[in-house]
Amino acid sequence: MNDSRQPALPLASRRVLVTGGLGMLGRAVGHLLAARGAQVVLLDRAPAEVLHGMVGVLGGVDLGDEADTEAAVAEAQRLMGGLNALVNAAGGFRWEKLDGGSLATWDAMYATNLRSAVVASRAALPLLRAGAPAAIVNVGAMAAVKAGVGMAAYAASKAGVARLTEALAEELKDEGVRVNAVLPSILDTPANRTDMPDVDVSRWVSGPQLAAVVAFLLSNDAAAVTGACIPVAGLV
Repeated sequence: MNDSRQPALPLASRRVLVTGGLGMLGRAVGHLLAARGAQVVLLDRAPAEVLHGMVGVLGGVDLGDEADTEAAVAEAQRLMGGLNALVNAAGGFRWEKLDGGSLATWDAMYATNLRSAVVASRAALPLLRAGAPAAIVNVGAMAAVKAGVGMAAYAASKAGVARLTEALAEELKDEGVRVNAVLPSILDTPANRTDMPDVDVSRWVSGPQLAAVVAFLLSNDAAAVTGACIPVAGLV
């Protein structure tokens, strides 16, 4: 007798909150996870939009504010009926040399890239523990391994994301919550194309390519992986 039932989608059991969800990467992650069966809520500082395939989009959320973030995480859980995955995709970049630069840039990179991941993870932890097996994926950067000129503040903040990933993985490994990070090189974004018009962009990492690695880390295929910081360097 032929079984005509379709195989289960690989992320059908996942209820995922994506921070920075209205950015280029956040959108790519959200759409790919939804296509693979996950329930997805996007969270962003920008005003909310209606996006096909998402369970919800929460706009106007300040990831620097613990109470604001906790309320948004609770709403995401309500919308999905649970929470067992978090993708910390919120972040930003500033190119600035130390000589002649501003300490405000260092504060901004810390707040945007590292503090945002800390605040979101702290807010989500009780729900992730309750929903275990669960997973967190942080978006770091290859610059955390080797920084270039003008990237000190950005690279330092992303190095913090890598160390947060490793430490939190150790903290949660006996509680059914895995924590990993992806370290992209140059992402193919409109801003990067404008800043580097003469570069072969086919060698960069696209949003969907990075999203596919995130999806793997959220899947059962990565059940034995935690504390990893995975380079996603394209062909640069």
